[in-house]
Amino acid sequence: MAVLLLIAGFLGLNMTVKALFMSFGTNVAIGDPLLPRGLPVKFFKVKILSGQPRITWNPGQGIVPVATVPGRVDMQIKLLGLIPLNHMVVNVVPAVRVVPGGHSIGVLLHSRGVMVAGHAVITDPQGNKHNPALEAGILNGDIILKINGRRVQSEQQVRSEISRCGQTGSPVTLEIKRGQRVFTTRLNPVFCAETKRYRIGLYVRDSAAGIGTLTFYEPKSKKYGALGHVITDFETNRRIDLEDGQIVEAVVQGIRPGRRGQPGEKIGLFTGDGLTGNIEKNTSYGIFGSLRQPLANPLYPQPIPVALVYQVKRGPAEILTVLRGNRIGRYSVEILQVMPQNRWEGKGLVIKVIDPELLRQTGGIIQGMSGSPIIQNGRIVGAVTHVFVNDPTRGYGVLAEWMIYEANLLPKDKKVA
Repeated sequence: MAVLLLIAGFLGLNMTVKALFMSFGTNVAIGDPLLPRGLPVKFFKVKILSGQPRITWNPGQGIVPVATVPGRVDMQIKLLGLIPLNHMVVNVVPAVRVVPGGHSIGVLLHSRGVMVAGHAVITDPQGNKHNPALEAGILNGDIILKINGRRVQSEQQVRSEISRCGQTGSPVTLEIKRGQRVFTTRLNPVFCAETKRYRIGLYVRDSAAGIGTLTFYEPKSKKYGALGHVITDFETNRRIDLEDGQIVEAVVQGIRPGRRGQPGEKIGLFTGDGLTGNIEKNTSYGIFGSLRQPLANPLYPQPIPVALVYQVKRGPAEILTVLRGNRIGRYSVEILQVMPQNRWEGKGLVIKVIDPELLRQTGGIIQGMSGSPIIQNGRIVGAVTHVFVNDPTRGYGVLAEWMIYEANLLPKDKKVA
């Protein structure tokens, strides 16, 4: 019985240790302990296998190694110095400092090729019904990359080429991308009695536009991050495969408050003045690119550090966002959950709006707030991304560490120091 209790105790301790390390993350700031806080270090022995030629040991927290230079550390952790519990590799990184956002932006995105947004039945002059695209197996969300061997750049190009083929009696050859698969199909245009032009029975779209919020700006590289989530086609919900795009300054002209089951939104206008930049990446953690001019935030005149995963805690925080014009306001929220294990979903935080003024004006989190930076203890810890449809006072956020990694502001795959 004693042996079983000992085994059970060891397994429980091992699970606790693994859970702590899962919440710790893989990046550690210079000067911070290399082990998760809350680990009962007096029971453990840490062996540095490689990396970090200069390590200090903090006896005030047991025997905890503290890294003093950037690089990668390979460690073995053993219970009582005998039983291996965890093999851990962490990257020791310098602090990344950024200017907090909160600025309203207009987002203009052009896709690579054109996206299929729907099908249309074509009625010919004799009254017969046709849908060549559907019969050829083309689906909503498919991307048309080429038409008759030519790279597709706009909806107008597709219409013109279909019309030319119809008038000459030639088939249309399309190169289609569906997920990771690329294939070719041929179909014959049909003259539409209603529109008086040749068609293949598709609605396509080559661009998207909307209002969002800038999350951060890094002055040295001029890189920015915004939105905190991927931009998808609103009808197909597929990620837009980016060809090019830009962000411009926007002003908020009105607010439609959110209600249970009915998300609210900011009503904005693109001005094109001041803040402008390109869009280089459209990812699960937001959009990223470079600004064409420096960015200032009157609420934070100096850059502030970006929190790593283990530095984010449950409790009070604030968000920065615009509710009227282009004036950035700060509003109180509470971080309810920190979920670093949800990285691939991009939902690392659950937050709740508690600010009376923000609740009065918006009802909570609304569309257009995506990307609003979340600040806690003087650090950017994340960005607002999604609202809970049945409770607009709550929503998800993305962790800031994930965003700066995607913006290439954190080192990747550092070799052992």
